[in-house]
Amino acid sequence: MKTAITPTRAENFNEWYQNLIVAADLAENAPVRGCMTIKPYGWAIWELMRDEMDRRIKAAGVLNANFPLLIPIDFFNREAEHVAGFAKEAAVVTHYRLKMIDGMLQPDPESKLNEPYIIRPTSETIIGEAMSRWVQSYRDLPLKLNQWVNVMRWEMRPRMFLRTSEFNWQEGHNVFATHEEANADARKMHKLYGDYMRDVLAIPSIRGEKTPEERFAGADHTYTLEHIMQDGKALQAGTSHDLGQHFAKSFGIQYLGADGKLQHAWTTSWGTSTRMMGSLFMVHSDDDGLVLPPMVAPYQVVVIPIARDDDTAALNAAADALGDKLRLNGIRVMVDTTDMRGADKMWKWIKRGVPLRVEIGARELADGTVTVTRRDLGKVSKQTISIDDFVASAGQMLRTIQDDMYQAAASRNEKMIQSVADLAELETKLSRGEIGFFRIKYDQTLNDAFDALQETYKISRRCLDDADPAYVFVAKSY
Repeated sequence: MKTAITPTRAENFNEWYQNLIVAADLAENAPVRGCMTIKPYGWAIWELMRDEMDRRIKAAGVLNANFPLLIPIDFFNREAEHVAGFAKEAAVVTHYRLKMIDGMLQPDPESKLNEPYIIRPTSETIIGEAMSRWVQSYRDLPLKLNQWVNVMRWEMRPRMFLRTSEFNWQEGHNVFATHEEANADARKMHKLYGDYMRDVLAIPSIRGEKTPEERFAGADHTYTLEHIMQDGKALQAGTSHDLGQHFAKSFGIQYLGADGKLQHAWTTSWGTSTRMMGSLFMVHSDDDGLVLPPMVAPYQVVVIPIARDDDTAALNAAADALGDKLRLNGIRVMVDTTDMRGADKMWKWIKRGVPLRVEIGARELADGTVTVTRRDLGKVSKQTISIDDFVASAGQMLRTIQDDMYQAAASRNEKMIQSVADLAELETKLSRGEIGFFRIKYDQTLNDAFDALQETYKISRRCLDDADPAYVFVAKSY
């Protein structure tokens, strides 16, 4: 069968993904190495994702703030263990002025900074410095902050929405009086992310704690959400960190307790990014393009008049009227009255993943009906119903699509998770090209034999099994 995206997922998943981004008009590579330009349709998806995440974060008692893009290098030197993980990815600002030299604009040698700045790869250090001033007493705790910003980590192998040198994210940073409160909060935000990905992105997450080998530098505990892509690889979609007192001691975050004693606080950090968009696209999309859950679809319904020259005005008017009725019910609608051919319009919106496609032609206009197709199911879902019935049922149709997409992903996940008894069985399955997550006793991965398998098959420990932390999930990853 001819498909809109070639090669197909089965033929070359990586190339399919890159072509999907182009076909759905989501983003393009930027002239800045390793960066991308997110186009309006892609940004509209991010805005819907961001706004719902922001609502949930605020409901958890967190306040938004904004901290500087440039961080003094001295701040990083205070937390060497943490910074070691970012040192090779850090972009450094060394001059503050350009000058015309030999006919070319170049950094002015006389403007060299006495102390370089780092373009933020993450903000624990600069936020920690602010917290040391904002927290004085137990009455100032807990302090819960979040910011929506862009960050930079110099990426050697960029891939749009998965690994780019610059990306957008939210990063939360909280301070507590006790370790018990901090760890409970780190787990709370971990659950918040998992619920969000289930409810909003229709993606089931493998939730668990990172092993000591994989945890965030400077953290006592890192809790992760791992998603399984259609090719069986893992994608880390969000993390929440119990940072212990590492940053509190490095930056002097202390408070005067009710007992009159000065003591160091306990901190957490947690974040998700535009990487979630890559997960969203790879989990749900097919060989004809994007497939979007209604919660994050810029247009939940597209109305397409299929017009001939003699009935264009009447069909466009009917399409506009239907769009207005749906909008009154809170549905995001695109009415496509452009002069493109009907088939071209349909393929445009199929590739962009609009959940419900509605066609109005001469026959529908005469009968007072519309022809409706679900994007997630395709032709088998095509039905013709009255306009009034569609307006009344469209909201429920969208809720059903949202639920069905989650169930489809969850059912696929079940087939991609398997237990292995030992490293020999794991190697056998990997050598056969089997894909997905492999569940194995964690202590069996603490040896040179597992290290050799990691190198040969490019696998890694993703997270411990929340149901039984004696086991760990192992998989290839993005």
